[in-house]
Amino acid sequence: MKNFRIIFLLLAVINLGFSQTTAIKVEIIGKGDPVLFLPGFTNPGSIWKETVHQLQGNHKSYLISYAGFNGNAPIEMPWYDTIKNELIDYIKTNNLTNVQIIGHSMGGNLAIDIAVALPKKIESLVIVDSIPCMRELMMPGVPENKIQYKSPYNEQMMAMDTIQFRQTARMMAQNMTNKKDKIDILEHWIMEADRKTYVYGYTDLLKLDLRKVLNKVEAKTLILGAAFPTIEIAKANYEKQYATLSKKTIIMVPDSKHFIMFDQPALFYKKVNSFLVHE
Repeated sequence: MKNFRIIFLLLAVINLGFSQTTAIKVEIIGKGDPVLFLPGFTNPGSIWKETVHQLQGNHKSYLISYAGFNGNAPIEMPWYDTIKNELIDYIKTNNLTNVQIIGHSMGGNLAIDIAVALPKKIESLVIVDSIPCMRELMMPGVPENKIQYKSPYNEQMMAMDTIQFRQTARMMAQNMTNKKDKIDILEHWIMEADRKTYVYGYTDLLKLDLRKVLNKVEAKTLILGAAFPTIEIAKANYEKQYATLSKKTIIMVPDSKHFIMFDQPALFYKKVNSFLVHE
């Protein structure tokens, strides 16, 4: 009987090891100085491949994809914190140093969190159209404790059929880029996302307020912001939200929506290369 229990426990542990899913997937390209590429919400790590090809110098690029998106198995909530912790563990485990991080949207949020957690390992950040507290712009005055997984809006999103959800995805995609040929791609990424991850993962992002930790970021930071809806409004938001980040340069990119690397690729590559070379 005792032997049976031991065998049962061993099988349970083995099964647990095989059944656990990781929050991140990593694709590595090239050799040289480490650059961590963090995509935005629903986007795959492969969105950065053109940027990798455009980088000057020798870089070992780490393209990250997230659980629940792009065919990756979903994980339980809290989603964002689990991804953040796995990224921090990945950098520690692989002994990465002098790391440069390029993060778009949610990837920019993760970049800040990682820089706060590992100040001696992170050399510089490039933050692409990312705001430390999205909730303040979308839901002014609403405190974090009012943002919950269980809400009428989330229930509505979870209950949508494919046609309804596609209409929502299409509208969102159209608002994020000026390039018509990219709208179908953005819509596809939203549609293939695990629905629970999409709905509750976004709730995680609404709860974030990284303004309170910006003063702990030691890395030199380039912030590229889309001048949308107007350059005056967007610039004011960036300057206000990043006020306590010390080593920063804010550059507003004209004629661009959220996906600056789609709408203004030449300018984007120029600014990124100039920053990384002189960093």
